[in-house]
Amino acid sequence: MTDGNVGDARNGGGPGRSTVLLGGGLALVLLAAVGATGGWLLAGEDGPTAPATAADAAPAGTPGPTRSTPARSTPSPPRRTASPTGLTVPEVVGEDFAEARDELRERRLGWRLVFLGGTGRTVERASPTVGTPVRPGRTVTLYVSGPAPAATVPDVVGDDCDEAADDLVDEGFYPRYRSGRTGPVTRQDPTGDNTGRWNDQVSIWCGEVSATPESAAPTP
Repeated sequence: MTDGNVGDARNGGGPGRSTVLLGGGLALVLLAAVGATGGWLLAGEDGPTAPATAADAAPAGTPGPTRSTPARSTPSPPRRTASPTGLTVPEVVGEDFAEARDELRERRLGWRLVFLGGTGRTVERASPTVGTPVRPGRTVTLYVSGPAPAATVPDVVGDDCDEAADDLVDEGFYPRYRSGRTGPVTRQDPTGDNTGRWNDQVSIWCGEVSATPESAAPTP
């Protein structure tokens, strides 16, 4: 007696044809999966790579996204404050020091001469520098290449004190007031016609000569 569920192979019994085909197809799918997995394992790869992105697909040489670089602040050069009168130190470098001094004097600027003791009479530099805005009365120092030249002391005795001072300055000397700045010059030191040098001081005494009291008459 046979089980009705057992088929005869000769009579087409046993598992159905659809069952055999399904089993064979499943085996093929499993073999394909194992083969694919073994492919990247044998190739020495760590695993499947991530899907390609649009950035990965960009052709070689295509610039990437630019990064904004903060601009560096460049220090601005120092600004010179303009003089309200438009007055600046004139171009005196390279000039004879006497001519340079006259230019300053015409612009109502003071001056100071510094003789460096070399050779020549030219101005090597000025302080403040040429072109600097200045106000009237500002003193400009002139550095002269050579030594202080000789000069003759003018005779100013009897002249008005202000006029005497101007004469001394014109000749390169500096007046030194000993007794006020008004009235006639009653005395000077050194005296006129002596030889001195630029920047030397000449002392002057200005004012009326005080009257000498008369000697008292002897009593009888």
